Amino acid sequence: MGSESESYYDGSRMFSWITELSGIPIDLINFTVTQVVAVVLAPLFRHILHPSRTKPEVRHAFGLVVGVVMGYFAFGRQAVHLAGLPALCYLIIRTQDPQTMQRLVLVVSMFYLSCIHIHRQIYDYGSLSLDVTGPLMVIVQKVTSLACSLNDGLTYKEDDLSANQRYYAVSKIPSVLEYFAYIFHFHVLMAGPVVFYKDYIEFVNGHNILKHSSGIDNHIDSNLRSSRLMLEPSPKLVVIKKIAASVLCAFIFVSFITSFPISKIKDDDFIEKRTIFNQLCYLSIATLLVRFKYYHAWLLADAICNLSGLGFQGYAPDGSARWDLVSNVDVIQFEFGSSLRESIEHWNKGTNVWLRMLVYDRYKQYRTVLTYALSSFWHGFYPGYYLTFAGGALFTFASRSVRHSIIRGCFQGTPALRGLYNFLSMVTTRIIVTYTFSFVVLVVTR
Repeated sequence: MGSESESYYDGSRMFSWITELSGIPIDLINFTVTQVVAVVLAPLFRHILHPSRTKPEVRHAFGLVVGVVMGYFAFGRQAVHLAGLPALCYLIIRTQDPQTMQRLVLVVSMFYLSCIHIHRQIYDYGSLSLDVTGPLMVIVQKVTSLACSLNDGLTYKEDDLSANQRYYAVSKIPSVLEYFAYIFHFHVLMAGPVVFYKDYIEFVNGHNILKHSSGIDNHIDSNLRSSRLMLEPSPKLVVIKKIAASVLCAFIFVSFITSFPISKIKDDDFIEKRTIFNQLCYLSIATLLVRFKYYHAWLLADAICNLSGLGFQGYAPDGSARWDLVSNVDVIQFEFGSSLRESIEHWNKGTNVWLRMLVYDRYKQYRTVLTYALSSFWHGFYPGYYLTFAGGALFTFASRSVRHSIIRGCFQGTPALRGLYNFLSMVTTRIIVTYTFSFVVLVVTR
């Protein structure tokens, strides 16, 4: 990380000696420290502060305090934005008409986030170092989704809502403690995934275990805290797998990214002296390696949630516990998806649900374009984002009009043809996914 990025970054310098010894940027060290602390505290949160022996207010307060300290450690004075944006939105939620409140929250939160995006682009242009916009983007997801849930719960009858809207609907405005604990709880502050308020409040109150446990009625006993929850599954095996996968992804990224830097595509030689096939192969490898960085952070964040008891979603048909309620990525499904839609559904899954909640399910006309537009606007203002999402919308329309209506029918005659179709679809999807290099490079200049 260059000196300009170092001067912009305002996090703690407590571990700068590790930077001097290893050369690892201080922002990455601080991020790692916060996640290690979260890994240590998560099982303590699950056992010592278990809902059977601890009041929800204590669980809220603990998650809030740890999150605030973590945010200040990682971002210094910039952490004020982590409180400033949700404070403005909470004021709107408490004072405005529930019928229009969600629109005002969306406008205010996106305007606030946009100002921070623009500020960074002015003073730290093109840098990929850690900064406050990352967690602020997740906070925008939280406040806007909560506003929509309150709009659904306070202004509509259940029969007027879709199944998804009924699930997330909230009919009571959170208290100050509940609201800011939801915003700051340490499990997902640094790397997501977005946790929706309905899932968060059920987790803190201990209702999620009874809700999803087989054979238990959904009615919650008021004396819940007097005895330890029954049929509570252990996340140990799932957590071990996710942490192991996260470490493996980090190892692959660190080991090979220097051999395939994505920035190389800016070189004149890359365009002028390489064949299209060679360029495509290089881009495929380089973008894959960049994705391993995201896989590392997201899988570790998933593991932290599961360690604390957050993420349980009932039992699979084979009786095994499912811990994918707040999962952000399914690596296998994304990398081997047979269509662009299938791959997108398994990448940044929480954001997909958020976009569906805010736009796709609420607008019938132009909803695909509006969804991609909100996603690009939420990410910031680098040209690379808009190239990526405009291309995504284009490929989505092309897939609907050509792939399903014309091509697919030609390959359904025999099992062999269907298998060939699935293989060719997977290869084509991998080629299309390669276009996301603009998302990483942000600006391509020669």
